Amino acid sequence: MPELPEIEVVRRGLERHLVGTTIDALDVLHPRAVRRHLPGASDLSGQLVGRTVTEARRRGKYLWLVVSDVGVGEADPLALVVHLGMSGQMLVQPLDATDEKHLRIRARLSSGSELRFIDQRTFGGWALAPLVDVDGDEVPDSVAHIARDPLDPRFDLGAAAQVLRGKHTEIKRALLDQTVVSGIGNIYADEALWRSRIHGNQPCDRLSRPALRGLLDSATEVMTQALSEGGTSFDSLYVNVNGESGYFERSLNAYGREEEPCRRCGTAIRRVKFMNRSSFFCPVCQRKR
Repeated sequence: MPELPEIEVVRRGLERHLVGTTIDALDVLHPRAVRRHLPGASDLSGQLVGRTVTEARRRGKYLWLVVSDVGVGEADPLALVVHLGMSGQMLVQPLDATDEKHLRIRARLSSGSELRFIDQRTFGGWALAPLVDVDGDEVPDSVAHIARDPLDPRFDLGAAAQVLRGKHTEIKRALLDQTVVSGIGNIYADEALWRSRIHGNQPCDRLSRPALRGLLDSATEVMTQALSEGGTSFDSLYVNVNGESGYFERSLNAYGREEEPCRRCGTAIRRVKFMNRSSFFCPVCQRKR
């Protein structure tokens, strides 16, 4: 599932191509793509057509477009929340481009191009939500419970470390809790833990505040590096708005490297099951203490 760097890559592409354009028409081609918008496809289309995209925003792994009615009788802005799920893609394509096999939603834009939502596994989708104020930021009400992420200029490192210190659970489980610190998923949790030499099963309250601050710094560093390399792509399911894959997979130190030598000490990287997924770590560099 895309994490913060991948979502930010998509957000930047949407900002570049969509801000200032108006949605002229919208076609929903698969009902599951709008299942989170409870009023249904016709309501989604009715509320979006004629509105202009004014912002492309993100908090953690949550992405949305702000759409406004810039005509007479201006309505309140809405958030078009985009859930990419496991395989969702937001592509900007020419009008005459061949339809993708798993095309789910098509939006024709005033710029003469189309915004297409492709989703092979149909876990993602679009939904409209009102914007609400949360600590001085306007976010969709469905995202109001999500914490700030480490790349947010207003992220409070000390406060986040303090919250983690008070958790009576494994540190990796806490890192994946988007209400504590957002944007970190399975890949970047493993990478940050490897950089910090911390075992993912280490209890939060057994780690010092400096260790937790260092871990969050490591998460910031690894996600910043991944962002500079276009994100992590293991297959064709994650791409940017131009259909291009990221290449940070080549720089991973732990995730996906089972039985490969640790780049720090040479010990074989191990894989264990964790929360219905896999964790990768070095048994020497990341001993549970």
